[in-house]
Amino acid sequence: MKPITGRQFIKILERHGWKLLRINGSHHIFGKKGLKVRLSVPIHGDKKLKLGLLKRQMRLAGLSENDLSD
Repeated sequence: MKPITGRQFIKILERHGWKLLRINGSHHIFGKKGLKVRLSVPIHGDKKLKLGLLKRQMRLAGLSENDLSD
């Protein structure tokens, strides 16, 4: 899996129905109607998300590696 930035991940989340609920500092908090899950995506310039964080966020969001290449 190729690492991506927080901004790139946010675009993928929004394409899959996730909405920005609020911004707390450098973290953007996303939610999806019908789910209790909240995702906190760190935005630190062009810094890539660490692989473990990316995999966990994808699992919580119900996304697969194929969704990253959309």
